Amino acid sequence: MDTPNVGIPEPLAARMSMPEQHEYLRTRLSRRRVLARSFATAGTVGGVGLLAGGSSGAYGEAPRVAAASSARIGVDGKLVAPFGRHLAFGADPKRQMRISWQVPFAVKSPYVRVGLRPWELSQKIEAEVRDLHTPSLSKKLPAVEQYYLHAALDGLKPGTTYYYGVGHDGFDPASPERMSTIGSFRTAPARAERFVFTAFGDQGVSYHALANDQVILGQNPSFHLHAGDICYADTTGHGKESDTYDARVWDTFLAQTESVAKSVPWMVTTGNHDMEAWYSPNGYGGQSARWSLPENGFDPREAPGVYSFTYGNVGVVALDTNDVSYEIPANRGYTDGKQTAWLDRRLGELRADEGIDFIVVFFHHCAYATSTHASDGGVRDAWLPLFTKHQVDLVINGHNHVYERTDAIRGGEVGRPVPVGASTDPTRDGIVYVTAGGAGKDLYGFGPGVEDSYEGNAPDHDHDPIASFHWTASRRAAPETVEWSRVRYTGFSFLAVEVSAGARPKLSVSALAENGERVDHFEVERGKQRAQ
Repeated sequence: MDTPNVGIPEPLAARMSMPEQHEYLRTRLSRRRVLARSFATAGTVGGVGLLAGGSSGAYGEAPRVAAASSARIGVDGKLVAPFGRHLAFGADPKRQMRISWQVPFAVKSPYVRVGLRPWELSQKIEAEVRDLHTPSLSKKLPAVEQYYLHAALDGLKPGTTYYYGVGHDGFDPASPERMSTIGSFRTAPARAERFVFTAFGDQGVSYHALANDQVILGQNPSFHLHAGDICYADTTGHGKESDTYDARVWDTFLAQTESVAKSVPWMVTTGNHDMEAWYSPNGYGGQSARWSLPENGFDPREAPGVYSFTYGNVGVVALDTNDVSYEIPANRGYTDGKQTAWLDRRLGELRADEGIDFIVVFFHHCAYATSTHASDGGVRDAWLPLFTKHQVDLVINGHNHVYERTDAIRGGEVGRPVPVGASTDPTRDGIVYVTAGGAGKDLYGFGPGVEDSYEGNAPDHDHDPIASFHWTASRRAAPETVEWSRVRYTGFSFLAVEVSAGARPKLSVSALAENGERVDHFEVERGKQRAQ
């Protein structure tokens, strides 16, 4: 393979790894942005009544990177249409939203227009440019330049619908011919109330991924959780430079997802296929360029998939299992235990918050599963004691491309059976673990002789013990016979969770197939008094 040395002197490039080349180029581009910043316009027009307290221009601090794009602008802005819009919350969903999008070419002075009506986008917010260079990785794959744009909106009003449009010099979303590009979002309510969120992992680009997106949109979710393995630009997933990788797949993925993510905050974490080894640090440079997520966990450039947020009466925690996985160790230990220490503190803070009824944790590798990858002992060893200590209410994983749901598990064993339609109390029974990996990538199956068992399709022997395994620290698959595998469905699907508040709050959890058919449901209700 030829040495990729775009923009790097050849003698230097020959001595550098691909991540080192990326870091070198990123540093050079950052210097260019700093110089360009002095020529950038502020791009902010004061709005009246949009922000809490009525202040103008209070959507947040100055962008961390200058908003003027690089000097390589050779296309008229009116010919460049933004695409791939995706939203994400800040740490406070009541008052913070992050708007991200992509352009196929460098543009001048990108921005977001925001308002309370689609025809009155009176607030104009300068956008941050994160341009990402991927060197030519083989003679079949050219070098790729991608331009990701981000705007941070702070000081929003709770429970309010906002309209927005993304643009740049030559492309004004407020102009009559661009009105069709206007999107909208709603901030979290000031007080806990009923809402729905959805979740899955292992999406990729496919007809089934698109179908799942459309059924998700029909649930009218307040947000969506993506448990890693987002688009599969890296099809190998070992976190190594020998992996097969095509950065252009991200363009297709973000265009596919835009129909939902332009209005539903798309909260992602990192899977093994998201360790793109050509970007530093830790293969997450691409992830950091493409997503703007809450920054209350770690430096997002180092661990973009570690964060938390609260919505209504639910605390949500995102984790990066690449840090603890025994199965795929490319990034194992990269936080030196800091992620686990942060998790302990954050779960304690959420459980002590009187306004939080439920804690939901999502991450990629499975704690309990019996399909192809089975269970990761690294996850069990690092985090299960903390989930028990802080009484986590629901755990959502991906990695295995199926739907599988456990009984309530306490101390590694069944604490209480939870058949389809049943209710469970995590304060007494233990925690239910859900693998929701049927988002769109090629499906897996279960072991020999293990049948699907789901709502409307439960064989008489549906709860016989199952032969499975878990990964050990020595990367050995240790056999185990399990009784906790309650529901199994080999099909494309996702999770929909209805959250209620009030005197009897509960999580009503359903698994829906890509055609909208329900294949599982159960309830989580803390402290429920069961009949003796």
